[in-house]
Amino acid sequence: MNLREARLDRVEGYRLLAELQDERTREATLPGLERLAPGFPDWIVTSLFGGTYQRDGLSPRDRQVANLAALTALGGVEPQLAGHVRTGLRVGLTMTEITEVFVHLAPYVGVPKALAGLRAVAEVAEVAEVAE
Repeated sequence: MNLREARLDRVEGYRLLAELQDERTREATLPGLERLAPGFPDWIVTSLFGGTYQRDGLSPRDRQVANLAALTALGGVEPQLAGHVRTGLRVGLTMTEITEVFVHLAPYVGVPKALAGLRAVAEVAEVAEVAE
């Protein structure tokens, strides 16, 4: 077995987090989580954005489609789902493409979970319309 050392880069993780997620999404999660479970947000950012996201093989756009699918399949994570819809827009997905991800998932994960994803799209679209 040929193992490679895992890359964990805290600085790069926070840089990438700032690039991928809008301030609203970051502020809705990290400060409250830090108060509840000190150090846990840093672990998430360092291991996920400074580790997993640093791997070769998938673009940020492709990773976001995978995130949308995984969160939809899990269910019960609507706040994170809405944040990932916003991140999807930041990495180049269109609202139509994001909507089609959820429609495509319906036969695989169930209509109720796909509808939760579509509600997240509607929520993000509504906020975007109000901001314009």
